[in-house]
Amino acid sequence: MDRTGTALIVGASRGIGQALAAEFVERGWTVIGTVRGSAPTPLHDLAAAAGDRLRIEQVDITRADQVAELRSRLDDVSLDVLFVNAGTTNNAETPIGQVSTHDFVEVMVTNALSPMHVIEALEDLVTEDGLIGVMSSGQGSIANNTTGSRELYRGSKAALNMFMKSFAVRQAHDERAIVVVAPGWIKTTLGGDDAPFTLEENVPKVVDVLVDCLATRGITYRDFRGEVVPW
Repeated sequence: MDRTGTALIVGASRGIGQALAAEFVERGWTVIGTVRGSAPTPLHDLAAAAGDRLRIEQVDITRADQVAELRSRLDDVSLDVLFVNAGTTNNAETPIGQVSTHDFVEVMVTNALSPMHVIEALEDLVTEDGLIGVMSSGQGSIANNTTGSRELYRGSKAALNMFMKSFAVRQAHDERAIVVVAPGWIKTTLGGDDAPFTLEENVPKVVDVLVDCLATRGITYRDFRGEVVPW
């Protein structure tokens, strides 16, 4: 599908988020990318080259006041794509029964609750034929969990998937696409050096999936190849 417009990438300072912003800009889109703090990031480097095609906003999505302030600043913006790219992890090899409450809350709030706060706050900015999406993971698939490990991270992404499904049920009256994306295991700070894919390999494919899904209606859970992932 050949379409351009305005995309908001929430969590675009570096890694997958920054690469998504760069890919959308390369394809002729206008992009709004968010960063959490005030320090220079790779997204700022991209903005220096992209000019007025890339606008940077600051928000910590775990803070409701900052999400509300972002909504106010975007009041006159119409979005074709709202995509929340948020992810953290800890206790990668710790069984869930041994994870501390503090660590559990940190991951669940960042990966599952905060993306929904953003979507609930900003979804009215998305056009009638636009797309609302989140970065999930193949590890959020309950059906595909045959190896265990990374239990807290898996649980947070499964929770995000469920929350997106509930959101989609409440939005069943409109025509917008709702997309949950599994980008593949990519070499990033979060993914680590053992990951089999690079940003250059997978991010263009993720953008292909998002643009293709603009022509659809309702919720879908897709991987970077465009294939349906079982819930």
